[in-house]
Amino acid sequence: MSPKVFVVLLCNHFAAAPLVVAAPAYEFFVCANVNRNYVIGSKIITTNGVFQRGAAGEWQHLGYNDAGITAVAFDPRDRNVVYTSALNGLWRSLDGGKLWRICNDWDMTEARDVAVDPNAPDCVYLALPDGIAASTDRAQTLVRRENGLPARGKYTQVLQVDRTRAGRVFAGCEVGIFLTEDGAQHWRQVLATKETVYDVQQSPHDPRRWLAATHAAGAVRSTDGGLTWEKITTAPDSNPLYNVTFDVSDPQRLALGSWALGVFTSEDGGRTWVERNAGLPALHHVWRVGVDPAGRLYASIAGETLFVSADFGRTWKPDALAGSQVNKFVLLPRRAS
Repeated sequence: MSPKVFVVLLCNHFAAAPLVVAAPAYEFFVCANVNRNYVIGSKIITTNGVFQRGAAGEWQHLGYNDAGITAVAFDPRDRNVVYTSALNGLWRSLDGGKLWRICNDWDMTEARDVAVDPNAPDCVYLALPDGIAASTDRAQTLVRRENGLPARGKYTQVLQVDRTRAGRVFAGCEVGIFLTEDGAQHWRQVLATKETVYDVQQSPHDPRRWLAATHAAGAVRSTDGGLTWEKITTAPDSNPLYNVTFDVSDPQRLALGSWALGVFTSEDGGRTWVERNAGLPALHHVWRVGVDPAGRLYASIAGETLFVSADFGRTWKPDALAGSQVNKFVLLPRRAS
């Protein structure tokens, strides 16, 4: 099984009457492991999996407890259909996380990411250490789809589906970014790198705009829907960048996370970047960064409490999930009530 922390962080804006603040248009999830001081055989009990944060700030554990989860994805037609990638492959629930089944064969383990096509929700994609698998029937069957990937270097860390067009998917691999436009039947390289691409993200404001974080080439961007890419010369590149995120509440705000460099933010659309580590643990071992629907910035520090900033990194404070490692932050359009 696999741990998942789907943390729904609800917007807690309060204002003097009669002002009423509208609810955010997105829901915010986090996929995490909470394993401080745990080793195999230890009597320490750790709780991993799905947590929901309510309006009062409380955290509720949901679903099953597992320490190998890497990502989570949902069917946009039915939020009860949930997919998780984990050390033992791909898991699926059809009832909101009560019951789960493993969907892969023995040769599709140590999955790194899972993605669902919002325009063809039966299509599910799985990132693997040795390639990519895909399904066209909600993971009832799962087959490898690697035509166009290199024989060496097809380790896949991240998958991101273009929300504007069915069958259009980007894969961050060991030797660059690959694109399919026919549902993984064929792949082609759109950016070559010497080392792994850790993250690929599409702007929630402009679907033509994409950002990616790499191990050795810094951050790169595309303004033509991912067909061509260029290095962001003003972003840090002296150490690996683990992920990049957009602020859904402000198109000018971006953030990068790095194990050695910590958090960098931009508030001018990526033209300039500023280190924002004041108040974070000294080693700056940032595993992931994320932004919730209200514009609050989060930093996952490996083995530490999740940190939160209400001023986009200028000041930080501990939030919750002590001893955690967040593997993925996920924003989803809010469900109709």
